[in-house]
Amino acid sequence: MSAHARPLEGQVAIVTGGVRRIGKAMAMALARDGATVVINALRSKDEAEQTAAEIIAAGGRAMVHLADVADEAQVAAMVDRVLKETGRIDILINNAAIRGEGPFLEMTLAQWHHVMRTILDGAFVCSRAVLPSMVAQKHGRIINIGGVSAHLGAAARAHVVTAKSGLTGFTRGLASEFASHGVTVNCIVPGKIGGQRSHTSGKGIEGAPPVGREGVPDDVAGIVHHLCLPASSYITGQTIHVSGGLFMP
Repeated sequence: MSAHARPLEGQVAIVTGGVRRIGKAMAMALARDGATVVINALRSKDEAEQTAAEIIAAGGRAMVHLADVADEAQVAAMVDRVLKETGRIDILINNAAIRGEGPFLEMTLAQWHHVMRTILDGAFVCSRAVLPSMVAQKHGRIINIGGVSAHLGAAARAHVVTAKSGLTGFTRGLASEFASHGVTVNCIVPGKIGGQRSHTSGKGIEGAPPVGREGVPDDVAGIVHHLCLPASSYITGQTIHVSGGLFMP
């Protein structure tokens, strides 16, 4: 295909938590446009390899790397491997998250820290690891995946609401600091996305949004994909809701 047909040809993307639902949809969308996709997971090796196999069967390029996104040594090893094998990193999608539910007065500090560690520390560690190469090549896209509960509020999810809210500030901080280096940083906030949920996801949001249907992972992946295109180089520091009108800033 021509470069116009595959505008991400030659680029390399890391998708954390890229094995199912929105993570998988984002990995597939980037690969379809030519990016080599690194599918990160903590321990879901079989699912990660299945996603990579689907990408390769469709004519794309993918690799799997298991790593704890909040562990500096493990993330450094992942980034070093990607740079050695591909020579660059253009896109980072900070999607890895732990959710769950529990009454605040029964929530332990360990549970609080566990959620913060994956969502916020993970975004910090992964972004810090890839930014030197992005700055050196004067090009990069970092996209953080937020959560609509951070904007609507949600009972029994104080840890998740707080962590996802933190991603909004993190996005603005990085966007301001790295814009002059050709790196854009944005936050995508999915709304009520249907399909099978993991055991850590909680019950989710009740009722349909104004558009009258639940979203699907590709609704989110499409916006993420758009932000990675050359045409989106003037968009940074934004929090973009993909929620069918569930939340209207």
